[in-house]
Amino acid sequence: MSIPQAAAPTSASPHVLAGRYLTQVFAVAAAEVTKLRHDPVELISRAVQPILWLLLFGQVMAHVRGLSVGGSYLDFLAPGILAQSVLFVAIFYGLSAIWERDLGVLHRYMVSPAPRSALVLGKALASSVRGLSQAVVIYVCSARIAAVAVMIVLASALFSTFSLIIACIVKTRERFMGVGQFLTMPIFFASNAIYPLAMMPPWLKAIARVNPLSYEVDALRRLMLSAGQSQFGLPADVAALMFGIVVVTAIATRLYPRLTQ
Repeated sequence: MSIPQAAAPTSASPHVLAGRYLTQVFAVAAAEVTKLRHDPVELISRAVQPILWLLLFGQVMAHVRGLSVGGSYLDFLAPGILAQSVLFVAIFYGLSAIWERDLGVLHRYMVSPAPRSALVLGKALASSVRGLSQAVVIYVCSARIAAVAVMIVLASALFSTFSLIIACIVKTRERFMGVGQFLTMPIFFASNAIYPLAMMPPWLKAIARVNPLSYEVDALRRLMLSAGQSQFGLPADVAALMFGIVVVTAIATRLYPRLTQ
C-alpha cells in the first residue's frame, strides 16, 4: 500500500495542507476497504445478525407485560439493534491492528510520512463501511437514509477508534478478545438500546447519559421511526458523538506508535 507523500511545506496554504491530510486519510481508508473484497462473507454474516435479534429477541420481548414504549416494541427495538450491531463490529476492529503488527504491515504505516492522526482517522472511516452494511439490512428505502448513514458513520468511527486504543494497550490478540467481550455487553445494556431511560434505576440512568451508544440510539429512533422523538435532541446527539470522536482520536494518535514496541 502506498500512502501519498505528505510532507507539507511551511509555505503551503491551509486549504492545500487540509487537502493533503484528507488525501492521506482516504488512502488509508481505501486500503482497509479493499480487504473486504477478499472476504465478502464477513459483511453478509454480520448483516444477518441484526435480523436474528429482531426476529427472536424482539418477538419475545414484544409480549412482555409492563414493557411500555408508546408503540410497537419492534419499531422501538430496531434502532437499538442497529446501534448494537455497529458497536459489536467496531469494538473488535482494533484486532486488525494487532494482526498488522504481527504481519509487519504496521511498521510500514509508521515509517510513512502520513501523520498518525491520519492513519487513525483512515481506519475509523473504513470501519464505517462495515456498519453501513448492517444499516442497509435494517433500514432501507427511506427518505432519511442519508441522515441515518451519517449517524452510523460517526458511531462506527468512535467505537472503532476506541477499539484501536484497547489494541494499543493490550497488544495481544488473546487479551484484546477478552477485553472486547468484557466491554461490549456493559456498553450495550447500559444504554437505551432495548429499554427507555425512564425504566432505569437512577444509577444506571446516569451511566446511560454518558454512554455514546445512548446518543446514537436516540438519534436513530428520531430518524427511523415515523413518530420517533429524540430525548436529547439531534444536535446534542451529533455533538456527543463528535466530541467522543475527537477525544478517542487524540488518545489513539498518541498510543498508536506504541503498538510496534
